[in-house]
Amino acid sequence: MKRLIAVLILACTAAPVLAQVKSLVHKDDKRRYLVYTPPSYEAQPHKAFPVVFNFHGGGMTMAEQMLYTQMNRAADRHGFIVVYPAGIKQDWNVGFGMSYLEGTDDIGFTRALLARLQQDYRVDPGRVYATGLSRGGFFALRIAAELPQLFAAVASVGGPMPDAVIRHHAQPGKVGVLIMHGSADQVVAYGGKAGDYLSAQATYDYWLRHNGGAGAPARRRIDADRGDGTEVTWLEQQGVEESRGRHSVALATIRDGGHTWPGADPFNVGLPIGKTTRDIDANEAIWDFFSRQRR
Repeated sequence: MKRLIAVLILACTAAPVLAQVKSLVHKDDKRRYLVYTPPSYEAQPHKAFPVVFNFHGGGMTMAEQMLYTQMNRAADRHGFIVVYPAGIKQDWNVGFGMSYLEGTDDIGFTRALLARLQQDYRVDPGRVYATGLSRGGFFALRIAAELPQLFAAVASVGGPMPDAVIRHHAQPGKVGVLIMHGSADQVVAYGGKAGDYLSAQATYDYWLRHNGGAGAPARRRIDADRGDGTEVTWLEQQGVEESRGRHSVALATIRDGGHTWPGADPFNVGLPIGKTTRDIDANEAIWDFFSRQRR
């Protein structure tokens, strides 16, 4: 996804005062990230907080991801920390467009960033999560495959499972996985792209096989706003209960939805982005899913 210039209009009115720009050096590269702490963080000085990594789309900045997704509002309501990392050249290594093994070490950076956050903030190690849009969503699924010992669950919006991640997926750990994808997405195809990434449905099936399931999957339809031209089908399979938690797999198919963040303010940058559903709020749906997954 190219840079979403339109969201910068929000900057004058929506810049959160508690978001801080920070940096660390990883493999000689200075890597930047934004950290947002909710008001409850200062009000409860002895409490450890969940943290959500929110990865930007390709061509976007960390600030644009923060302003477009507006996840800080959900952090205020539910009490979690949000970190918005910045990719080198505004990209993430997901195995197509750059070498999976020899390209940017974004997995190492993510591991180092989490270690820094655990030093600087009161982070609950059992409630660390990752989400992302488009290229950032692809990368969240790479995190699920490579860092299951650190992350309890991930949620990908408009980014199904990259083929390269499947070829290199060797970690046996289970992770909660939520896929949200518009059926009319013209940027990242809902039906997949041979040689690059699976379809949304095949991604759901892949993680269901990896995690194992218990009982029949729950399915529901959501059409809260009948005037937005979309409808959501939510399919979720509960994971097997283990000593370290339950790891569910869910697929939210947005019928006629585009390459957008559900519930966000619509924007237009001259790309075939498509419709933004009003039937669900991505931030609320993602947090509800995350809150039921622990490592």
